[in-house]
Amino acid sequence: MASSWFPRWQKKSAMTENGLIAPDETLPLGQTLVLGLQHAVAMFGATVLMPLLMGLDPNLAILVSGIGTLLFFFITGGRVPSYLGSSAAFVGVVIAVTGFNGQGLNTNLSLALGGVIACGALYTLIGFVVMKVGTGWIERLMPPVVTGAVVMAIGLNLAPIAVHSVSASMFDSWMAVMTVLCIGLVAVFTRGMAQRLLILIGLIVAWALYALLTNGLGFGKPVDFSALNNAAWFGLPHTTAPVFNMQAIVLIAPVAIILVAENLGHLKAVAGMTGRNLDPWMGRAFVGDGLATMLSGAMGGSGVTTYAENIGVMTVTKVYSTLAFVAAALIALLLGFSPKFGALIHTIPGPVIGGASIVVFGLIAVAGARIWVQNHVDFSQNGNLIMVATTLVLGAGDFALKMGSFTLGGIGTATFGAILLNVILQRRGAALANTATRSQL
Repeated sequence: MASSWFPRWQKKSAMTENGLIAPDETLPLGQTLVLGLQHAVAMFGATVLMPLLMGLDPNLAILVSGIGTLLFFFITGGRVPSYLGSSAAFVGVVIAVTGFNGQGLNTNLSLALGGVIACGALYTLIGFVVMKVGTGWIERLMPPVVTGAVVMAIGLNLAPIAVHSVSASMFDSWMAVMTVLCIGLVAVFTRGMAQRLLILIGLIVAWALYALLTNGLGFGKPVDFSALNNAAWFGLPHTTAPVFNMQAIVLIAPVAIILVAENLGHLKAVAGMTGRNLDPWMGRAFVGDGLATMLSGAMGGSGVTTYAENIGVMTVTKVYSTLAFVAAALIALLLGFSPKFGALIHTIPGPVIGGASIVVFGLIAVAGARIWVQNHVDFSQNGNLIMVATTLVLGAGDFALKMGSFTLGGIGTATFGAILLNVILQRRGAALANTATRSQL
C-alpha cells in the first residue's frame, strides 16, 4: 500500500513511451475535461435508461452517480480509474418488489430503496472483509459458473416485463421492433465512440422516428413537449425516503453478489491494461461502491456499479488517469441539477423505452454466457450442468417460495439456489473424485 492516501499525479503533455497515461498521471486541464466529457457520455446511456426502466428520476440518478464517483475516488485514494453508474442488476428486483409497470415514476419506490441500502451495506461489509483477508473466499463461493448463471437468470426474468410493456397496441409493438432495429444497426454499422454508445444513439434515432410517425403523420400517441417547455434550467431533483421492508431487503440485498463480480472483473481488466497491480485496492473499491450504493438508495436512486463502457473509452484513448473521472463526475453533477434535462429524458416514448429494454435485458442474459465463455466453464461436469439448468428455470419462470408471510421471488430463488447448489454439488463431486483417486492408488 502507498504511504500517502492520494498519489502525486504527474502532468504529461503527451502520451508516454509505452503509449498510455497511467492512473497516477494526468493530462493538462483542458484535455482532462474533454476526457471527462467522453466518460460522462459513455455512462449516460445506461445511467439514464436503467432508472427509467425502474421508474426513478433520471435527474437524481445522474446526480447520485456523480456524487458516488467522487466518493469512490476518495475512498480508493484516487488510484482506481472508474465511474459509478446505475447498475442493471437492480432492475429486476426493483420491479419485482414495487410492481412497476414501466411507465412514469415508480409510486412504490420507497419499498425498494430500503433493499438498495441493505445491498450497499452488505457490499460494504464484503469490502471490509476483503481488505482483511483478500478475495480468495469470494472466488471460491462465487466462481464464474455461479455468477454467470445468476446474471443470465436476471436477464431472463426481465424478458416478460419488456415484452408486456410494448404490447398495448400494434403500433407500440412495431415501434419497439423499430427501436431494436435502430440499436442493432448502430451496433453493427458504426465504429469507435458511436458503437460504444449504441444504446443511446439507437434510442435517439428511434425517438426521432417515433416523433415523425406520431407528431408528423398522426400515428399513435404524439410526443408531449409541454413539460420540457415549462421545466426550469436549474433546480433540485426529486428525492424519495426509503422504507425498510424485510421481504424487499432479502430480495434486493443479494444483488451485492453481482456487484462484487462486476467490480472484481473491472479491476482485473484495468490492471491488465495498465500493468498495475490493483489487488491492494480491491477492498477499498468494494467499500467505495457499497457506500455509494447506500447513499444513492437513501436519496431515492438505484444501486451503482463500475462501468464497462468507461473501460472502452480508456482502451481507445489509452488514458487511465483517475482525474478524468473526477471531471466526469462534476459534469454529471451539473446535469443532475437541471430539471430541463430530466424533462427532456421523460419525453422518450414508452414504446421506444420498451424496445430498448428488450435489447438491454437480452444483453444482461448474454453477459452471463460471456462470463462462462471467458472463464472456460466446463459444462461436461454434471454439477455445473445441473446448477445452471436449475438456476435459469427458477429465474425465467419467476419461481417463488413462500415462508409464512414472506415470499422469495424468482431472482432471489435463482441467486440463493445457484450458490447453495454449487456448494453442495461441487463438494460432493470433489469428494467422489478424491475417493476414485485413492482407489486407484
